Amino acid sequence: MTMTVAPRGKREAPPRHVRSPAWRFLSSLPVDRRLYRYDIAGSIAHVEMLGACGILSPEDVKSLVQGLREICHEIESGDFPWREDLEDVHTNIEARLTELLGPTGAKVHTARSRNDQVALDERLWLREAIARVQSGVLQLQGVIADLAAQHVDTLMPGYTHLQRAQPVTLAHHLLAHFWRLARDFDRLTDTHHRANISPLGAGALAGTTLPIDPAKVAQRLGFAAAFDNSIDAVSDRDYFAEFVFDLALIAVHLSSLGEEFVQWASSEFAFLEPSEGLGGGSSLMPQKRNPDVAELARAKAARVTGDLVSLLATLKSLPLAYNRDLQEDKAPVFDAASQVLETLEALVAAVPSLRFDVARMADAAGDLRTLATDLAEYLVVRGVPFREAHEAIAKFLATSGGKMTAKALREFDARFGKNVGEVLDPRTSLARRNRPGGPAPEAVRIQLAKTRDLIGLEKYSLSKHAEQVDLIDKIVKGESK
Repeated sequence: MTMTVAPRGKREAPPRHVRSPAWRFLSSLPVDRRLYRYDIAGSIAHVEMLGACGILSPEDVKSLVQGLREICHEIESGDFPWREDLEDVHTNIEARLTELLGPTGAKVHTARSRNDQVALDERLWLREAIARVQSGVLQLQGVIADLAAQHVDTLMPGYTHLQRAQPVTLAHHLLAHFWRLARDFDRLTDTHHRANISPLGAGALAGTTLPIDPAKVAQRLGFAAAFDNSIDAVSDRDYFAEFVFDLALIAVHLSSLGEEFVQWASSEFAFLEPSEGLGGGSSLMPQKRNPDVAELARAKAARVTGDLVSLLATLKSLPLAYNRDLQEDKAPVFDAASQVLETLEALVAAVPSLRFDVARMADAAGDLRTLATDLAEYLVVRGVPFREAHEAIAKFLATSGGKMTAKALREFDARFGKNVGEVLDPRTSLARRNRPGGPAPEAVRIQLAKTRDLIGLEKYSLSKHAEQVDLIDKIVKGESK
């Protein structure tokens, strides 16, 4: 069938919409035009469903699908005539379809509202965004695990309240960040599960009198199911709120990692050697190399948290069903996703370049005061109640003038035996902490094996999400049926 294209100089009438002197204020096009692929894919699936239900003729379906794919090509080649006066991406595409096909183009909106249309586009975008963020999280997990594998035996002090607490290994400390990211990946999977419901067919809020089949559209677009309640379908933005919460928590975790890199790169810690991967030098002071990447990782968390607050405040107290307030839902979500993706990318590049001063870290871990708990537990084994043992060690540290020797301990308290000197060795202390999840090299090697297994499972999970992303491309390019 030959598609009749209206001359560019003679535009067909665009879809009817409310005209307003405040059209610039009402326009969301600068924000939502990025949804064009999802809007076109959703429209193709919708038109095909209308044809399967006998609402549109096969000829109309063929013309509409061909026209929508032509529009996608125009957008991607930079030839699409975007019109700001048409408010949003949805109306722009429909207007252009009417230009291309004449009255047939106006049939694309049969049994559909912009309310369920935008909710569909958002969910399709969200599935792909989740996959991109999970990919970044997975990459960062991988480089952290690789770095940890190089430092299974690297001694360092563990900290509480930013004070030296007990001896650990660098690998164990780094893997603590790995497991945070693993929970982030898992949360995103849960969000994807709840968001993977098609709202198309809900209409403005009460569906349609036409004999449509929402389940057919849902299946075509790779959704797990169609909506159960039409009012909920068009008003629900839980999927965005969950996603931005997930992003905010990821940003907080990346901020924590960045903060530790900032500390470790300082002269006071000097655990990290200067690295180009973490940032550049000072514009004034030639002796400095600043951990710019790590510092910005901290700052991005504030921005993404602000995006979450902005979205939740927009959603607060909205009555059912759709309200124009929901036009403001996309900007904070798009921004949060962009900021987290950029931060992940920067850290994935930075982490493999990190070089540690192992001797300096071991020297810091040699502070024998970090073995105070070990000494208390030594007394516990000899029958002393823990609180009494705790008090005894505290008194010893307060009166010993910093001396931590076996002789000084025996002179302070006769309950310390001849073998107390064996406790005063950070590596011995570390080796004894070999329970599952502990910092002993033996336990850390088991932990590393678990990280490799988990990365494999996450890669498989991500591959399933990628199939949905590929499906959208195939629909708009005509490669899937």
